[in-house]
Amino acid sequence: MRRHSLAVLPGDGVGPEVIDAALAVLDAAQERFGFATDRVEVPLGADHYLATGQLLTDDVTATLREQDAILFGAIGSPKVAPGILEHGIILALRGAMKQAINLRPVRLYPGVPTPIAGLTPERCDLVIVRENTEGSYVARGSTVHAGTPAQVAVQESINTWYAVERAVDFAYRLASARRKKLTLCHKTNVLVEAGKLWLAVMEQVGERYPDVEQDYVHVDAMCMHLPVSPERFDVVVTDNLFGDIVTDLGAVLQGGLGVAASGNLNLVGTHPSMFEPIHGSAPDIAGKGWANPAGACLSMAMMLGHLGEGQAAAAVEAATTAVLAELPALAGADMGANTSELGQRIASRLRDDSAPPVKDSLMSDLATVMTGLRS
Repeated sequence: MRRHSLAVLPGDGVGPEVIDAALAVLDAAQERFGFATDRVEVPLGADHYLATGQLLTDDVTATLREQDAILFGAIGSPKVAPGILEHGIILALRGAMKQAINLRPVRLYPGVPTPIAGLTPERCDLVIVRENTEGSYVARGSTVHAGTPAQVAVQESINTWYAVERAVDFAYRLASARRKKLTLCHKTNVLVEAGKLWLAVMEQVGERYPDVEQDYVHVDAMCMHLPVSPERFDVVVTDNLFGDIVTDLGAVLQGGLGVAASGNLNLVGTHPSMFEPIHGSAPDIAGKGWANPAGACLSMAMMLGHLGEGQAAAAVEAATTAVLAELPALAGADMGANTSELGQRIASRLRDDSAPPVKDSLMSDLATVMTGLRS
């Protein structure tokens, strides 16, 4: 039997609720497709920090490195000052596990309501590849003359050929497995030096993928095009900051944060990749059963694709989206079922194989690309 070691980080707020639902779906996937997972639960997040004063310790890092993948819920609490958990856990995890790519699908599934008038599922199916280790998020900053009218803040943004090439090459591979179109999203007319580097990498790496069409869009134009003509895009590659902003806009198109999935990918298998819904801890609704577990289930499907379980990944995506289409609402008390019940409903659809397959599943595309990278 194929076995995968899995670290489970439920985190805070609604994180444990949606992760429990995703694990119920994972149990069903294992039964149907004949693989197993060995799971270790790791306490990280606001509650753990408030109780112990610990963020990402060396011992926890060592435990995580031994796993094949990490399934992450959410962290955050109004009791902890902004920046402590983000830098001390989330960014620290991405760096320690050498997770070069943040991968976010933007897909409107049938039956899911979107606030964008006239948008149909056929028009909205793209993937955003975000460079995950550089840019403004990880570079150092400094402040002088603090507390005076002469205060100056400097925030650096670092771009290296190595990291940009790694992201762009992965994006080309994914585009080649999909509809063979790759768009660079940047701001080359203002961020001239960084833009030159990204454009040069795109051109050089593109020579290795002659079947993939290249395109470019300024990030401000991207924010205009995405809501009105998402069909223009297939795979989009961008830097850390722009990727964070654009993917949240993408989540609006696909029906909200509750259905949005993400993966932080280690491309070479030296450390585990991490998969998480992007909705955050939502402490105001924690414990009420109002959180939609779809984002966590779809993140888990991405995890299965990354681990090479392509059939299981596509089936989890199909079961999750079939249940989504049946909901009277996407989140809150009027979903028609609580978080746990929705997880069980998705698991049941998976077990009885009653969900129609999803056309052009990213989850199976990811399995193909990762298998090629590892070979």
